[in-house]
Amino acid sequence: MSTTTPEIVMYSSAWCPYCRAARALLDRKGVSYTVLDVDAEPALWSELEERTGRDTVPQIFIGTQHVGGYDDMAALDRAGGLDPLLFPKSTP
Repeated sequence: MSTTTPEIVMYSSAWCPYCRAARALLDRKGVSYTVLDVDAEPALWSELEERTGRDTVPQIFIGTQHVGGYDDMAALDRAGGLDPLLFPKSTP
């Protein structure tokens, strides 16, 4: 049996308090994630808007699922829906 953890990607900015809160939540969950820094790579803003229709950070993807920003992810966590995305069941 193996467990595959999905790739987690967050569009983020160093100055954004919601980005820091999102990173802290993911850190508490003990998962690794990739941060795409929109400050360091301004072209990521266009990519972000194309992928999400939004122009704010953070924007978080778990696997292929866009979970939204920090407020969206925190609400998903409170509703019990975040852990199943982060820690999918084992497959034979």
